[in-house]
Amino acid sequence: MIDFYYWPTPNGWKIAIMLEECGLAYRTHFVNIGKGEQFEPAFAAISPNNRIPAIVDHAPAPPHMADQPVSVFESAAILWYLAEKTGRFLPADPLGRKEAMEWLFWQMANLGPMAGQLSHFVNYAQAGDQTYARERYANEVDRCLGILERRLEGRDYILGEEYTIADIAAWPWALVAKPLGQSFDKLPNVSRWRQRIKERPAVRRGVDLGKESRPSGPLTDDARRVLFNQAARTS
Repeated sequence: MIDFYYWPTPNGWKIAIMLEECGLAYRTHFVNIGKGEQFEPAFAAISPNNRIPAIVDHAPAPPHMADQPVSVFESAAILWYLAEKTGRFLPADPLGRKEAMEWLFWQMANLGPMAGQLSHFVNYAQAGDQTYARERYANEVDRCLGILERRLEGRDYILGEEYTIADIAAWPWALVAKPLGQSFDKLPNVSRWRQRIKERPAVRRGVDLGKESRPSGPLTDDARRVLFNQAARTS
């Protein structure tokens, strides 16, 4: 059994999808980030960065210590850990693993942060002139999607014919890019890849996990203070 600490965000979806794809038994613990539950000491002991997702594996496979649970935080690290645990969605050959690591790190350093910042200024920023910020991050998301477009030329998936954790990591942020106003008109390869993955049953189950908890309106002032004044909470 895996304890899965989660909130329905693109980073949370990555792990929900991976758990479903691998058919692993898991127990979901919803961490309401709008209420500050990510700062609870019990969760911080598992995820010292005070971010979801995180997992605790109560039956770790070798070479991890098998006599006690193993906790993992950061979505890319969790994906890699689960891929190694199950022997799935990660190439066996060294070159393939190298490429998987490159594209996993690319998502964590580029597509995810840029789309996350765009989402902030589109969905959450308070009144004021957000033109510069929106344009900057929209352009960065476009740049990242352009890189993905070129990579997917002649490929079904990021690493070729094999669906891997590289796809699982990048796909949620490509999914939300369209609602953030990004055009896919000049991204036929990304569009096909995005739809191909969207049709996977495990992906649909992962994205649907906790969908009733997704915010449906403007943030409350309390939620805004929790989410965007975190330096005061952690200092």
